[in-house]
Amino acid sequence: MPQLRDSSNQGPGNQSSRSPEYDSFHRIFGIETEYGVSVTGANKPCDPGQVAMMMFAPILSRSRSTNAYLENGSRLYLDVGSHPEYATAEARDPSAALTQDLAGEQIMQRLAIGAQERLRKTHGEHATIHLFKDNVDSAGHAFGCHENYLVRRYVSLPIIKAQLLPFLVTRQLFTGAGRVSENGFEITQRAAFLDEGVSSSTTRFRPMVNTRDEPHADPDEFRRLHVIIGDSNRSQWATKMKLATTHLVLCAIEDAAKRGVASEFECCALNDPSASNKAMSADLSCCKQVIELEDSASFRAKQQELGLQTSGSGDRSQNHTVTALEIQYLYFAVVSRFVESHHDEIKQSLPDTDCMDILHEWKTALDALSSKDFTALSNRVDWVAKYQLLSKMKERNPSLSTTQALQIDMNYHDIANGSIYPSLVKHGLVETLVTYEAVEHAVENPPQDTRAALRGGFVHQALASGATFTCDWTHLKTTAPTRHEAELIDPFAATPDADYAQLMQSL
Repeated sequence: MPQLRDSSNQGPGNQSSRSPEYDSFHRIFGIETEYGVSVTGANKPCDPGQVAMMMFAPILSRSRSTNAYLENGSRLYLDVGSHPEYATAEARDPSAALTQDLAGEQIMQRLAIGAQERLRKTHGEHATIHLFKDNVDSAGHAFGCHENYLVRRYVSLPIIKAQLLPFLVTRQLFTGAGRVSENGFEITQRAAFLDEGVSSSTTRFRPMVNTRDEPHADPDEFRRLHVIIGDSNRSQWATKMKLATTHLVLCAIEDAAKRGVASEFECCALNDPSASNKAMSADLSCCKQVIELEDSASFRAKQQELGLQTSGSGDRSQNHTVTALEIQYLYFAVVSRFVESHHDEIKQSLPDTDCMDILHEWKTALDALSSKDFTALSNRVDWVAKYQLLSKMKERNPSLSTTQALQIDMNYHDIANGSIYPSLVKHGLVETLVTYEAVEHAVENPPQDTRAALRGGFVHQALASGATFTCDWTHLKTTAPTRHEAELIDPFAATPDADYAQLMQSL
């Protein structure tokens, strides 16, 4: 494990030379998605590990490894526990990151269907591969969807814990994927499996934000914020919104940290992040006071200052709990004011996304949850869409069992052979934001405004020439027929330098 490198002595004024984006709100976004695998209908045993290896047979024959970087700049690999994983190429905008994530779905789906065709030759014509873009399998094993945000180094880990974590926990009101569990229906799939708020652990004690210091950029300028708390979303709207709203919150946090002033999020610090996460997930009304803060009096004072409506009754000075919606409304109020005063800078940081549209969608979602108008969100919010579907099926079939409900839940997330989500899209019951043509283009092509363009171009040319090569997020190298290498330390840079030009010429 790399040594944790915090920013306590890394002030914004200590750098003699900086990248052009360091003093801006520009950001790099990425999504890592682990997929679950199962098989039904086979006439003899076939474990998920065997199926995962069958899926990766084309990758293995190409790269002689189950860890490969693709021509679209992404990383495709087989993770611990036989989970196929796709990490998107670096993107400068939430919309671009969404498109890259959907390209990953398409690539994974094709690998699964190809493996299924081969499996049916040995395990019977009814053998069916299920590939789940979710976070919990039917046996209760958890796997993740991780978001990555490039953050300025002077934003310390204590700031992340106190000021960002409350937002990440409560944003699940509109980004949660929903889950049928032994306790009934829950808003988010990950709540039961996350133990800590912020830590360097990854498996034994799962944190909501992982602190491993792997910036994949200049470590004196940036850290890579590795967010683990988010669910895997089928909803395109939810994927875009979780990235975009988090970006806006981070902009406000970064600006305050840079200037050494309060961000106004300090009052939201959670007393127990894990308990708050579980309580929020179980509250389908979204309006119960289930989240305990470190300083509820300061939170109430900030609400009053911002002119926000409060919930609950009785002597609020003695009430140490608030609702998830109250926290979200406070973040929205502060961010809205921040965007208004920094509109041009924020606009420049989002080449493909309108920040005012994001604020409008955010407020609309919060208002719908506040008024319990869940129908208004059923075409955008995964947990609402799934819960309403299950409720309607229960009305038609009162004897619907938990096992049947779980099957419906899993089908919703099956990108290989699931029928429910594609049917919702076909009938216009789920909002889509990205065209099929755009996804197909992203399957083959990286974003052209980040270093992913250079990596993708290198992989394409190396494969075409038959060269022996290796690469990762920051390094490219050929070992045969000649040895050359180049470094891609700046994730924002899409312009080749001399080393890259020489490397490509050698191919």
